[in-house]
Amino acid sequence: MSKEVVTAGGAADLASEKQPYCDPPPSPFLDTSELSGWSLYRAAIAEFMATLMFLYVSLATVIGYKSQSADACTGVGYLGVAWSFGATIMVLVYCTGGVSGGHINPAVTFALLLCRKLSLVRAALYVAAQCLGAICGAAVVKEVTGRSYEALGGGANAVADGFSVRGALVAEVAGTFVLVYVVLSATDPKRTARDSFIPVLVPLPIGFAVFVVHLATIPITGTGINPARSLGAAVMYNQRKAWKDHWIFWVGPLIGATGAALYHRYVMRGEATKALLSSFRSTAPALPWREQS
Repeated sequence: MSKEVVTAGGAADLASEKQPYCDPPPSPFLDTSELSGWSLYRAAIAEFMATLMFLYVSLATVIGYKSQSADACTGVGYLGVAWSFGATIMVLVYCTGGVSGGHINPAVTFALLLCRKLSLVRAALYVAAQCLGAICGAAVVKEVTGRSYEALGGGANAVADGFSVRGALVAEVAGTFVLVYVVLSATDPKRTARDSFIPVLVPLPIGFAVFVVHLATIPITGTGINPARSLGAAVMYNQRKAWKDHWIFWVGPLIGATGAALYHRYVMRGEATKALLSSFRSTAPALPWREQS
């Protein structure tokens, strides 16, 4: 646990004073006691519903865009698709952040597990709820859009023509790195302690991160950066094209999430540096001296 000095205060306290700040203790890696509390299951239900709504809005937008793309004057275009994903995440993070943290993405949950922000039990339940919610959300889209769903690819992620598998994997790693890095930075408890308005703004940078990453990678992979989103669409579309390179949309996001977690923890927050400096500052034990007779 590191201790620093941050400035606390706000508009009501113009004469801010420096107060000591301590990082919250890490969550137990395997906390089975959570299984007996309703809060865990309520959070899992929130993740399920949020992912369901996310898949419904975003995939319906993709199907609608593809059905109208023959006419250049109609349809939302890449910009509209990217905005649909980003704005939906922004709204859902705002709605569920106080209940489950608003992950809505197994890669985000995995990164927070690596940073010891939640236990393995909670992370596993979240991922299961997210994947199930994604499948249900894609099923709703399939039912609503009818024949257009199969004809237009079901919004499933795939490597686009003209791009290599390696390039698609790098795009997924880089895109997830950007998203998870923004999530960790926006939810940093030190910033919350210093600036009271930060929690209100958390959904905004996260939503915009999803938006800009989609602008960059829609032409390459359709933009996964969320294994649950890719799984839900692939399960309901269930064609060879969706499953051929499906591993990319799990391996890429997990690698990107790991890199972002390590970068945020050891570079941006400097935990390794703090531990090293504290070891130098600690008083060395006195050397045993020979007793003199």
